[in-house]
Amino acid sequence: MTAQYQVHGTVAVITLENPPVNGLGHATRLGITDGLQKANADAAVKSIVITGAGKAFSGGADIKEFGTPKALFEPNLLSVIQTVENSAKPVVAAIHSVCMGGGLELALGCHYRIAAPGCSVALPEVKLGLLPGAGGTQRLPRALGVEPALNMIVSGEPVKSELLAQLPGQKLFDKMAAAPESLAEEALVFARSVADARPLPLVRDLKAKHPNGDAYFQFARNMVKGMSKNFPAPLKCVDAVEAATKKKFEDGMLFERELFINLMWTTESRALRHIFMAERAASKIPDVPEDTPKREIKSIAVIGAGTMGGGIAMNFLNAGIPVKMLEMKQEALDRGIATIRKNYEAQVKKGKLKQDKYEQRMSLLTTTLSYDDLKDADMVIEAVFEEMGVKEKVFKELDRVMKPGAILASNTSTLDMNQIASFTRRPQDVIGTHFFSPANVMKLLEVVRAEKTAKDVLATVMALGKKIKKTSVVSGVCDGFIGNRMIEQYSRQAGFLLEEGATPAQVDKAVEKFGFAMGPFRMGDLAGNDIGWAIRKRRYQEKPNMKYSKTADLLCEMGRYGQKTGAGWYDYVPGKRDAIPSQLVEGMIEKHRVDLGLTPRKISDEEIVQRLVYSLVNEAAHILEEGIASKASDIDMVYLTGYGFPIHRGGPMLYADQMGLFNVVQSMNRFAQNPLDDARFWQPAPLLAKLAAEGKTFNQST
Repeated sequence: MTAQYQVHGTVAVITLENPPVNGLGHATRLGITDGLQKANADAAVKSIVITGAGKAFSGGADIKEFGTPKALFEPNLLSVIQTVENSAKPVVAAIHSVCMGGGLELALGCHYRIAAPGCSVALPEVKLGLLPGAGGTQRLPRALGVEPALNMIVSGEPVKSELLAQLPGQKLFDKMAAAPESLAEEALVFARSVADARPLPLVRDLKAKHPNGDAYFQFARNMVKGMSKNFPAPLKCVDAVEAATKKKFEDGMLFERELFINLMWTTESRALRHIFMAERAASKIPDVPEDTPKREIKSIAVIGAGTMGGGIAMNFLNAGIPVKMLEMKQEALDRGIATIRKNYEAQVKKGKLKQDKYEQRMSLLTTTLSYDDLKDADMVIEAVFEEMGVKEKVFKELDRVMKPGAILASNTSTLDMNQIASFTRRPQDVIGTHFFSPANVMKLLEVVRAEKTAKDVLATVMALGKKIKKTSVVSGVCDGFIGNRMIEQYSRQAGFLLEEGATPAQVDKAVEKFGFAMGPFRMGDLAGNDIGWAIRKRRYQEKPNMKYSKTADLLCEMGRYGQKTGAGWYDYVPGKRDAIPSQLVEGMIEKHRVDLGLTPRKISDEEIVQRLVYSLVNEAAHILEEGIASKASDIDMVYLTGYGFPIHRGGPMLYADQMGLFNVVQSMNRFAQNPLDDARFWQPAPLLAKLAAEGKTFNQST
């Protein structure tokens, strides 16, 4: 069992012990009910305290049991809370550090609650597409008041215990401990003081009232509806809390349970739960044990003070790690420093960063024009021009000056990390750290493991990614790694759709309606169409049989590189980013169709979405099969955090799973019949074909 039972005079103490956050797994639930049974059977015990060991009272459900039969084993959490409420002797929850989800629901089932200051209190289930399922929507409004309870439940955000204790009329906390370290002793004193109190108070017996209920809940629905597009759970939270004000407690509990079960089956909740687990799984590397020793990173060097170099530097400055930035010319350094200052000053102006923090961060930044000044850095990241010859010169210099054991990283987005590592005499210390632009904002970090990268280097960089608040995903070496290799196929399909009859605006709108942050043509204009052009020119030499639409090349030949030139697939007004459909571009596309002898056809939004998304899925299946990514959920994290894939769909691999891989393959076979498309393009990857034939899913198989 993962709950400890001890008796202190007349008080029995049940301590949850399931690190790291005392999740309420089956063994812990059993420990609570067994402890309650012992205490009630012991005549010497007059009252009971439930608390948590270590750094939490309880963080709620045990994530190790998510989706397993154990989560349903009796006693479930509802049964545990019922056992607490039915205890003949008073039960006091001694809350500290973290009290969230099922942990808070357990505390609400106790007769009394004493809290330490600084405790984070929350019902975060909405972040998993759910609502509290063990009485949280029924008890919290009774204990805290309807409005503050609804705000907590709909947002899922934690609130400090001392702030909640100040709310007028709150009955959530019967007492606040003087300090966290005195909670245990104060809980024992409090438990003794209520030992003889009868009847025992129950939160369920309190009234949940709002003076203007109907108007308030309508207002709440209007607010929540505007903020929770694509997610049903927040509105259901409003329904459940309203039920607490209008129904008898037992009826409200049944209503909450019905809503909870219905939400569990929604694709949106499955997507959010998948993301929750996938984010944690991304840090687990099959052949790199979690206890792998890590190198100490106390200082960073960054090569290049351009947009990427400056953004990369900011990540480390934000985390309190000193950065030395190198450029070849003083003017380039000055421009880079000015951009970093401008970014920080904008945050100060918006109230997102305090002036002293800004000054503290800038004080960690130094600059140099000499490679020799980087010799003491623990890690160096180059962010120079994406050309192998340039990288070779940089890495040969780094190999010369960097101290033994320093990590040498490249921010390359497509180039061969094995070749880059070969420019040094220490390939074991070389790794790819592909940041996404703007690097100080985007969450994704593709960590590229070269053939000879040492395990401790990989473990160190993954831990460092966490420290700078990135979602780090490991990729093997291939052209484009995970994200850019997939996006190339997506972009190819977008081009074919133009030749067949779609317009850039139609393609973008269809994909954005599906939930992407930005369609392929707006994305091209933002990133710079000349970047894709350079890649295609390389492809024409390396892979002459690979088919592309010529529309993108024709666009670039017109000098329309995107927002930076004021014209791309769309027209732009100076100073604005609004994409205005261009008659000039549409005319170019129409002329190109005539030159090819093509008759345009009407293309549905459904076809557009399927062709673009399934092109991602098929390439991802190749990536999995080749071992470039170790699991399907890693690919989902890349697309959710780096490419704007809709959160409520859980990533391309989960979306394909939910559509059914058999159906995905059937659609691909249908697209292969299109004489204007590339039939080879739609040949299902062997892994996809195999899983579809066996009735399996990507996330089952990895």
